[in-house]
Amino acid sequence: MTRVLMLFAAATIMLGIGAGAYVMLGRGGDQFAECRRGAVAGGAATIGGPFSLINGDGVRMTEVDAITKPTLLYFGYTFCPDFCPTDLARNAIAADILAERGLDIGQVFISIDPARDTTEAVREFAEFIHPDLIGLTGTPAEVAAAANEYRVYFNKSGDDPEFYLMDHSTFTYLVAPEVGFLEFFPSDATPEDIADVSACFMSNL
Repeated sequence: MTRVLMLFAAATIMLGIGAGAYVMLGRGGDQFAECRRGAVAGGAATIGGPFSLINGDGVRMTEVDAITKPTLLYFGYTFCPDFCPTDLARNAIAADILAERGLDIGQVFISIDPARDTTEAVREFAEFIHPDLIGLTGTPAEVAAAANEYRVYFNKSGDDPEFYLMDHSTFTYLVAPEVGFLEFFPSDATPEDIADVSACFMSNL
């Protein structure tokens, strides 16, 4: 009987230690648990990866070159009439809010329309949105590879060779060097919401 009680006591202690560690480390040891808004199907590790594209100055940049700090990453195109300029302008406001708090976040725009988005086009578009926004483009294969890494959907809509639209997903991704993908924001997220959530992740890096 005494032995049974001792085993029970030992099990209780170990359970308490495990629970304490779980609380201290967050859900399952996730250092960003307090910041996350939702789960990603397949896990965060399935989103993001390497890419090699060209910036507005014609310089090739990989993800290592473009993502040197916590960064808001968006896939779109310069001819976009609605979501792209609106979402990128909102991201720029979020970046300015964070700057006022003493937090430095990067901004990257990757075109999913390489047929029209030349290096000059992405440079002018990025400069119009925010001076810190990096615009990237590339060959169709390079753009498709980058989009695939982030599970970005895009497809040409219409038969007009010049004035067509692009259907595409409109998430903004929060990413960081070495860590990779952290969170995503839908188009209806506000600048303040993006700034608050990003600040939480940045404080835990």
